[in-house]
Amino acid sequence: MIGILLAISAGVMLGFWAMPEKYVKNYAFENAWGLCYLFVLWLIPAIVGFTMINNFGQVLTDVGTPVLLKMLIPGFLWGVGMMLWGKAINHIGMSLGFSIFIGTIIVVGSLLPWVLSGIPDTGVGSILLGIAVILGGIIFNGRAGMLRTSAEGENGNAAGSSMLTGIIIAVVGGILCTGFNVALEITSNGEAAKNIIGEMVVKNGNEAWLASVASMFIVYVSGGVFVVPYFLIMLTKKKLWAGFKVAEAGKNVSLLGLMGVLNFTASIIFAYSSFVLGAEGGSVGYAIFNTLSVVTAVTAGVVSGEWKGASSASKMSLYLGLAAMVGGVMVIAFG
Repeated sequence: MIGILLAISAGVMLGFWAMPEKYVKNYAFENAWGLCYLFVLWLIPAIVGFTMINNFGQVLTDVGTPVLLKMLIPGFLWGVGMMLWGKAINHIGMSLGFSIFIGTIIVVGSLLPWVLSGIPDTGVGSILLGIAVILGGIIFNGRAGMLRTSAEGENGNAAGSSMLTGIIIAVVGGILCTGFNVALEITSNGEAAKNIIGEMVVKNGNEAWLASVASMFIVYVSGGVFVVPYFLIMLTKKKLWAGFKVAEAGKNVSLLGLMGVLNFTASIIFAYSSFVLGAEGGSVGYAIFNTLSVVTAVTAGVVSGEWKGASSASKMSLYLGLAAMVGGVMVIAFG
């Protein structure tokens, strides 16, 4: 129960992480999200990791190169997915971007631990049923987006094309972002990476819960191997470096830094819930964590006016999709 409550708390926090971007002014996509991901993937993890964990450099050495390299590849793919997530939110808004992106992660990511670690002895039927219900919620949410575009009628076919593009980006990004879960669950000599990291953290005189901080540091830094250079190249190619110098620069940097704090903290709490939940943390905890982030993001998107001009049919489809995702995660938790 403690593990489930932690996963819920982490999901709520993740649901709010993109909200500050709505108030960033006069920054191009590359300026805003490039700086955000620099905070999220490298600066904040490094500051937190080396500040909170004793002998952190030795911890990483003790974890060993084979484990770190195995985590690097799925972490790298997760970073690509994170970049696509930002693009999806820009195309289709926070509420729809979250629901389709995270829904895809839940469906794919909740099953990956079974591939890596084997199928659990009990609860399989309930978990599969819950995932199927969540998949239905994704379909309803996609329909809601297309209905919203049709009702608003902005820019004719261009608006519909942008919505479809955003949905495709969200789905592809969600699939790639399952690398986050794979990185924690991937095994070395029959033991999950998250457990090996936990052993090395304790071995170096730290409390066990700090293993979640160490785990997230490795995953986030791996993700940044793609994302940070990508944005550096795009800022140079589009000659956007001068775009950081705007009147709102101080406020923008603060908001983007806040996004980084919310995202990384949410992941730390989830990682800890995964440790608490044990063998089922990678599937059950993962589904709960991501679904609650969708509930929070959709609610925030509706409150902030994203669906103000949408038709009643599109709103009903959105609410049905949200209800399906909530119901699905309850079935998974029961399983």
